[in-house]
Amino acid sequence: MRFVPKWVLLSSGSAPALLIGGWSGAALFEGSAYDPATQTISVLGAYGAAGYWVMTTAFLALGVCHLLTAWGLRAAATAGRVALGGGGVAAFAVALLPAPSSGGSLRHGAVAVVGFTLLAVWPLLAVDGGAAAPWALRPAPAVAVCVLMAAGGVWFLFEMQRHGNAGVAERVVTFFQSAWPFVVAVSCLRHVRRPAPPPLPD
Repeated sequence: MRFVPKWVLLSSGSAPALLIGGWSGAALFEGSAYDPATQTISVLGAYGAAGYWVMTTAFLALGVCHLLTAWGLRAAATAGRVALGGGGVAAFAVALLPAPSSGGSLRHGAVAVVGFTLLAVWPLLAVDGGAAAPWALRPAPAVAVCVLMAAGGVWFLFEMQRHGNAGVAERVVTFFQSAWPFVVAVSCLRHVRRPAPPPLPD
């Protein structure tokens, strides 16, 4: 297995912490006018929002974390690392193209969808087909994670359509997506290749 540096634990572990800290801190600035259960994270980063700078900083830091993690996860397949890095670039775009305070934005929505898609498929693209691969880089866990993320996306769209708890759905899905790189990093660093069995005597 290719060497994975220990600092990847820091970059990948910081991602979900920054995301939670960002939406929690920005919501404090908004006060009771913001409902985290029904309103999305994008509302916190919209033009004119009181906590705009907090959420924007969190998105930018999240993008840096994903890029660093993608660079360091050398045990993962290249396609998966590129997709994870692309998710980091999408986080930059979400921060730099915020939704207007008056409503939705096609550009903001487009980059958010691209980012979600890249972070939803990267576990499958990162699979190492070898039998001695770390647990999180094996096909079965990767497929299961991708299915769960896709189901989370459908849940979010359903809540948006019925004007329900879209904020809850979005937070669950984005936290899961931001935390999975940390799971992969831990899996890679804990993985120990079993030594080959000694040859049988003649």
